Amino acid sequence: MENRKLKEALLMAIKQAATTLPADVVDALKQAKAVETSELAKLQLEMILHNIEIARAGSVPMCQDTGILTFFIKAGVDSPYLRCLRTLITEAVAEATRVVPLRPNTVHPFTFKNSGNNLGRFMPHIDWELVDGDEVVISLLAKGAGSENCCALKMLLPVAGVKGVKKFVLDHVVGCAGQPCPPGVIGVGIGGGADLSLKLGKLAILRDVGSRHPDPAIAGLELELLELINQSGIGPMGVGGVTTCLDVHIEYAHRHPSSLPVGIIYQCWADRRKKVKIDANGRVEVR
Repeated sequence: MENRKLKEALLMAIKQAATTLPADVVDALKQAKAVETSELAKLQLEMILHNIEIARAGSVPMCQDTGILTFFIKAGVDSPYLRCLRTLITEAVAEATRVVPLRPNTVHPFTFKNSGNNLGRFMPHIDWELVDGDEVVISLLAKGAGSENCCALKMLLPVAGVKGVKKFVLDHVVGCAGQPCPPGVIGVGIGGGADLSLKLGKLAILRDVGSRHPDPAIAGLELELLELINQSGIGPMGVGGVTTCLDVHIEYAHRHPSSLPVGIIYQCWADRRKKVKIDANGRVEVR
């Protein structure tokens, strides 16, 4: 496969992520509207759904904050495309900024100078995981500042246990109120270290809304947190209602016996994500 075709596929994935919300998220928003009892909450959800349809039909970004892009790559060690991927992803992001268009969102943390093309030091962020085989799967995640500013990390003591984890998640989500544009998806990473817990939370929100963790105990905790968050009354866009959260996804790692890291990744209703699969023969699938 020519590098040009792979770059075009990456560009397509970035554009689709910005303009077309995944079906599982749209379905969850429609279900939320159906169960809302507050007319104001229903109106907010109706406007969100209308916005989604305008973006899809017009192939324009669904939010003015097109976010910062993160790419999670599961790279088969036998793939012939590993050498060129970083360059092609970087080029696709710069081109997408111009043609979609994406809002230029990467600025120097001290000078505030904007790169103008969503590139910069460590940007876009690319996370690599080497796996067996010759297939490459790229998961693209776009996150705006409203939801990113409501991410959090807390280093609990192990004695806090699951009860402490639940309290931290609930206190933090309720404290964010309408700032992250609810109803959204909450990713919770538990264990590992400080950095890994946040990464696990971000990986968790790549799952489809409505999917459950394969471990029954963790799946039960996801559902319990979802119910408790929705009992907060924050509601769509913070106007009140029974749907503050579309789903809670949890991922975990083994940890040090003396620490219990918990990372919270808050994603807004614009749960923008896309996948690109590349096989060893150069066949590309964007979904």
